[in-house]
Amino acid sequence: MMQVMLEAKERKNPNVPIEAEEITPAHFIENRQDLSVWRGNRKVPLEEVFEITINGEASSAEDVEVILTGESGKIKRVGEYMESGIIRIEGDIGMHCGNFMSGGTIEIRGNADAWLGREMRGGTITCHGNAGDYCGSGYRGEKRGMRGGTIEVLGNAGDFTAETLSGGTIIVHGNVGDLSGVEMKGGMFTIHGNASRVCGNMTGGTCMVYGTVTDMLPTFRKVGTREGNNGGIALTEFTGDVANRGKGRLFVHSFTRA
Repeated sequence: MMQVMLEAKERKNPNVPIEAEEITPAHFIENRQDLSVWRGNRKVPLEEVFEITINGEASSAEDVEVILTGESGKIKRVGEYMESGIIRIEGDIGMHCGNFMSGGTIEIRGNADAWLGREMRGGTITCHGNAGDYCGSGYRGEKRGMRGGTIEVLGNAGDFTAETLSGGTIIVHGNVGDLSGVEMKGGMFTIHGNASRVCGNMTGGTCMVYGTVTDMLPTFRKVGTREGNNGGIALTEFTGDVANRGKGRLFVHSFTRA
């Protein structure tokens, strides 16, 4: 097992973003000496931004654990295109963490900024804090968002969570922001808290809301009730979005109309 410790160095201007898409387990198993990050508009060596400590050896990326510590809330694109191994982030993390991830595990002990797990294909992301807008969704103009894997947010998530969700599983234990689940095409989206105007233009997939949906869209057709998996809470089942001839399934504990 190889353990890679990356401690973010103190920066004179901590608000300057760092783009660090090369922080994946595979890049360390390759023993690359040219790893770099973008600090603002300058490309700099990885060691200029992080104190790097490597312990142990591994024969594959699956046996590599990367631990990111220090002030990491402005560090973007960690785990982009990650295929295997583990990344543990001890604090907050910046935008686009886990972009296009297809395997492995990312664990975030703090909060995650926008676009967490953007267009993810596989693997697991667990965020112990809150996630920003567009969690598990596609980038602007992209017709398909997350396609596989699992994102679990133990806190709240922002607006447009699960937008264009096409596969995989998103679980939010708190509330989600406005217009979450819009353009859903597949997958499973579970919200244990509250939501607003959820699943507009949905054509497929399943969304379950164990809290209250405010401004419930009128273009969902009620088909019955069922008992949910969250302590036997009764849920009303809808199908839709019928405005788009959709066949998605939406289960809601309670709702209000606009």
